[in-house]
Amino acid sequence: MNLVFLGPAGSGKGTQAKRLEADYRITQISTGDLLRNAVREGTELGKQAEPLMREGRLVPDDLVIGLIEERLARGDIENGILFDGFPRTLPQAEALDAALTRLGLKMDKVISLEVPEEILVDRVTGRRSCPVCGSVYHVRTRPPKVEGRCDLDGTELIQRSDDTAEKLEKRLEVFRTEIPKVKEYYRKKGLLAEVDGTGNPDEVYERIRQAVES
Repeated sequence: MNLVFLGPAGSGKGTQAKRLEADYRITQISTGDLLRNAVREGTELGKQAEPLMREGRLVPDDLVIGLIEERLARGDIENGILFDGFPRTLPQAEALDAALTRLGLKMDKVISLEVPEEILVDRVTGRRSCPVCGSVYHVRTRPPKVEGRCDLDGTELIQRSDDTAEKLEKRLEVFRTEIPKVKEYYRKKGLLAEVDGTGNPDEVYERIRQAVES
């Protein structure tokens, strides 16, 4: 099963994607993680992407597509793929279809998490992350057991540089412009399922699961 997960920053798609990955035993591919790894490792792509990411701007299609194709070439996708945060533009969606076709694969479902913007602001600005294991917390709705420390390894939690109201607004500007085109592209193919992303995470996951299996 090959899935695309669409949703703005703070929609919960990363958290829900982890559950889908575990339950369906598919490989999650997050462009955000791939880009952050490239920046951390100082690769050529990372050097080009870092200033854009710092400003909350969209990384050019050719860089992201190259990164995705590089990741697909590694293998380990025999049970299926969950694309988290990709595609973000129409050219990316078209390029993804072409890449999957070359591999003899096809997209099965596209899930779009729908969350009001005022909720996104609260989720993003309150989010804290562990720089070691990647665990994510929220200062109000999911605080760690010890304030400011990861439950799993005790590492001091950080607020990512793009988890501010100002950076979120820039990311939402891009999302408002580009994602409707991506959704329409998949809607015409009969693949799009829009899912209410508000409320209890378990309730949201149940809606997602029903959409995937419908």
